[in-house]
Amino acid sequence: MKKIDIKLKYWFYLLVPLLTAAFLLISFSIQPKINYNDYVVTSNRLDYTVYQEIPTLKTINKNSGILYLGNTYVAFKEAIAFKESQGNYKAINTLGYLGKYQFGVTTLDLLGIKNPNLFLKNPALQEKAFLANAKRNKWVLRRDIKRFVGKKIDGIRITESGILAAAHLAGPGNVKRYLRSYGAIDSEDAYGTDILSYMHKFSGYDTSFVKAQKKPKINFP
Repeated sequence: MKKIDIKLKYWFYLLVPLLTAAFLLISFSIQPKINYNDYVVTSNRLDYTVYQEIPTLKTINKNSGILYLGNTYVAFKEAIAFKESQGNYKAINTLGYLGKYQFGVTTLDLLGIKNPNLFLKNPALQEKAFLANAKRNKWVLRRDIKRFVGKKIDGIRITESGILAAAHLAGPGNVKRYLRSYGAIDSEDAYGTDILSYMHKFSGYDTSFVKAQKKPKINFP
């Protein structure tokens, strides 16, 4: 009986791999025939959508035509614009802040813009206002930029672009208090966005294009 059992086990271990291999071979050899004519496009008209952005920056790859904003000033201001209004020049929030960068009437007045309605209808003026305001904030915070850039507060490395973005959110005075208290005194807007989040979200951009200016003015009605 033992000899019979041994022989049965021998044949079992021999046949199982052979049957498995045969089954796999048959499975792969039986494939449905594909009629590639069913996938041929015979129409000259193709329907598709191409989404295009038109950045105002140089082309990095002239052969491909791809445009990159990188960490430039343009990328910086467009990132803020998207956060503030999704880039909508005509946006007015529930608190009455205006335009692509969500300016308050008081700030516009400081920049020499006396007519909010005309401001809202003028994209070029909104771009000038953003730059002028960034110049003013950079001048107010010039000493703090020099002192704190490169340091860490609340685990976030401080950068000039982060400081300028936070100043756009909360004003340079509040940013100054935040930095000099090493994060102990934070501020947030009416929607709960605080200085720390802007410091982090907009860090690392090259804002050397923005030149500090004490009282930038825009000549506009």
